[in-house]
Amino acid sequence: MKKSLLLTTLTALLFITYTVNAQDDKSTRPSPPAKTTQTIGSGAVVSIDYSQPSLKGRIMGKDVEPMKDQVWRAGANEATVFEVSKNVSIDGKSLPSGKYGLYMISGDTDWTIIFNKTSTNWGADGYKESDDALRVKVKPGKSATSTEKLTYTISKEGKISLLWGTLNVGFTVK
Repeated sequence: MKKSLLLTTLTALLFITYTVNAQDDKSTRPSPPAKTTQTIGSGAVVSIDYSQPSLKGRIMGKDVEPMKDQVWRAGANEATVFEVSKNVSIDGKSLPSGKYGLYMISGDTDWTIIFNKTSTNWGADGYKESDDALRVKVKPGKSATSTEKLTYTISKEGKISLLWGTLNVGFTVK
């Protein structure tokens, strides 16, 4: 009887441990984590840590974010994190070294790129405009090919692009 109870208890503990560990595996999410890092010309290390939603036939702005004129986490799941190792300029505006929540607001003719001092939010929950370190306006472009999973690229020259569907939203870090 004692052996049976002990075996049942150990099996239950093993199952609970496995379940908890499986929940920590973010790579199994529908929007898995991704990170891109590049050392740019000035010697600054730039990285973007984000989650990659897929379009799956959905339409941006209707079925899936970004929604027009609303703050978007610029990815999925947790807030997208933008980090620079040195003071830089973003499209000519100063941004101190550090870690930032990267948000965006889509518009008809331009987008607002937001670098927020809080980088630990879940999505846009808890986002406060008063914590913005920098905002820049950019013109979105169109890619020649479609990208199913949201992807960020960083060139050695500091050109950063968000590619998703045929959307290409870019800004430059110097």
